[in-house]
Amino acid sequence: MQHDAPPVVRTVISTPDAPAAIGPYSQGIVVSGGRTLYTAGQIPLDPQTMQIVGDGDIKAQTERVMQNLAAILRAAGMDFTNVVRCGIFLKDMKDFAAVNEIYGRHFGDHRPARSTVAVATLPKDVLVEIDAIAVG
Repeated sequence: MQHDAPPVVRTVISTPDAPAAIGPYSQGIVVSGGRTLYTAGQIPLDPQTMQIVGDGDIKAQTERVMQNLAAILRAAGMDFTNVVRCGIFLKDMKDFAAVNEIYGRHFGDHRPARSTVAVATLPKDVLVEIDAIAVG
């Protein structure tokens, strides 16, 4: 069965204010007429040095991740109030409360849907990775 749906238009989002992609992916992709942004998972890389920040410090790493997400959202003309869903990946679930504190501060009263899972390892052996879906 053939559909006559219009082709999906994808716009790559790239900003020097978030870490450059270090693999075959984009920082973010906007689809659906420029309304929906899908971010790549962000780890605590400093975008200027491309070095991991907060060695062993979950709060410092989470803060950097949230700053990276904010930069990608800004590059797409959005902010945290546009986020409808996040995925949080933790190296250790014992860090949940600390991550939640930093995450909550950035979102304020806005509460997107969210999943949080513990994983065996993350890129560059970081403690946290977060991705987001936002609608503008």
